[in-house]
Amino acid sequence: MATIAFIGLGHMGGGMAPNLAKAGHEVRAFDLVPEAVEKAKEGGCSAAASAAEAVKDADVVITMLPAAQHVRKVFHDDVAPNAKKGALLIDCSTIDVASAREVGEGLNKLGFDFVDAPVSGGIAAAAAGTLALMVGGTDAQFERARPFLEPMAKAVIHAGQLGAGQAAKICNNMILGATMVATCEGFALAKKLGLDLQTFFDISSKASGQSWSMTSYCPVPGVGPETPADHDYEGGFAAALMLKDLKLADDAARSVGAYTPMGGEAEELFQRFVDRGGGSKDFSGIIKMIDDSWKVPDEE
Repeated sequence: MATIAFIGLGHMGGGMAPNLAKAGHEVRAFDLVPEAVEKAKEGGCSAAASAAEAVKDADVVITMLPAAQHVRKVFHDDVAPNAKKGALLIDCSTIDVASAREVGEGLNKLGFDFVDAPVSGGIAAAAAGTLALMVGGTDAQFERARPFLEPMAKAVIHAGQLGAGQAAKICNNMILGATMVATCEGFALAKKLGLDLQTFFDISSKASGQSWSMTSYCPVPGVGPETPADHDYEGGFAAALMLKDLKLADDAARSVGAYTPMGGEAEELFQRFVDRGGGSKDFSGIIKMIDDSWKVPDEE
């Protein structure tokens, strides 16, 4: 078993790190929020006083951080000067492709193995160890990283060379954002047309309108499997994070001259939702902006 430093114990990292401890690894956990470290300790991890302390003599360093600037700072200030040479470095954050490549190339030159490995699946999947991870790096780096990613995932897929994991994540979440908006619009229209919403779900989830947003993450409370919609859109994947990912997709599209009008429309709608105060709500809560008459059961 390996010694793993895990830096970043937010909604996602806080669920991921304990799964590595359950797999038998020694996991040294660090976060700027003390309560997050305490929760990781309850999940079988040991607490580190700083990121630099966590990475010292670690075989593997895994980061799950909010944005590119945090990734750059942690790897430059804490990891590179303190991690042992030859350590495997895995960044599970969602950042832009250029930053992932720049950070990774620099660390590879210093003698580390670096892969970008953003995740998909949400908070529940992070806790359950059923995430999907898309990995960018060489074939050898991917094979080296795979055993440390599998305890956190239902699928670990080699997307291509360095930065390819981020490219796949950005494209995937652009699709997710757009399909969630379309799903919300479909339910809002069905409601106004007088359709029973459970019946509409039963039809659409088995017809050509089926998508993950419909079948696995239905934005309507009391319909389909339990989702954040059943908890007043608390938990899940925050709308502010979806907006961040849509902005990353827009930037990426502009950089390569790709035409992504639906992605752009989804970004505009989520920007409006966040500006109205919905940033901390689950992204499926945008249904309440699309149709202001929407009510969850305890509001009626």
